[in-house]
Amino acid sequence: MTGSHHLIELKDVSKSFGGVHAVDRVSLQLDAGEVLGLLGHNGAGKSTLIKILSGVFSGDSGEIFVKGQKVDIRSPKDARYLGIETIYQTLALSENLDCVANLFLGREKTSFLGFMDDVAMENAARETLARMKFNLPQLDKLVSDLSGGQRQAIAIARAIYFNAEVLIMDEPTAALGPEETAKVGQLIRDLAAQGIGIILISHDIHDVFALADRMLVMRNGKMVGTVRTADVSEDEALAMIIAGNLPAVMTE
Repeated sequence: MTGSHHLIELKDVSKSFGGVHAVDRVSLQLDAGEVLGLLGHNGAGKSTLIKILSGVFSGDSGEIFVKGQKVDIRSPKDARYLGIETIYQTLALSENLDCVANLFLGREKTSFLGFMDDVAMENAARETLARMKFNLPQLDKLVSDLSGGQRQAIAIARAIYFNAEVLIMDEPTAALGPEETAKVGQLIRDLAAQGIGIILISHDIHDVFALADRMLVMRNGKMVGTVRTADVSEDEALAMIIAGNLPAVMTE
């Protein structure tokens, strides 16, 4: 991060589909090493906001800044070039390929003769997982044979290897048991400690309180507000989500 600039900043971003204001003048800031929880019911506008940041949609109005520089994000390729990677709930993994093949899918390493360099890719996969402090000894296993938490780790490793500075994680602990939820939570903490900014979308308010430094709540396309997690109770957060009620302490 340069100077006092945020890693990512969205200012008054809006997006409409026909007469429906999916996102209405929403602002967001994310700093390096921060976990920002993005909360709201289905239809609140969370997915549309994230798709604008990840290049799936173009906003109708508003501005996006990366490290203080105004940018235009018109495609997922633009977002990845800027270090923004999105890990959707579906994870976009190929079940019939092994861990290494999934990590490099579409971006395979090749030797100087043009052949795929399997050894280099396996070594890079191990190094990336080690950086994440995630132990997955059998990298030749098919993704179809992995647990939910292991699949999540492979999807994250793919983003990290290709130099993500911002990770957008959509429901990363959905359908995981308590043990694997804890492992993924620790993985998120470790990545944040390495300076990666993380936007965490989750319906599980307990997960958000356990992991997020701040929370941004949306309702009906609008921003209810942003609060420091330590400053509010779960009941206050739920009141923001359900009724749009603001707690006594607001950061913005």
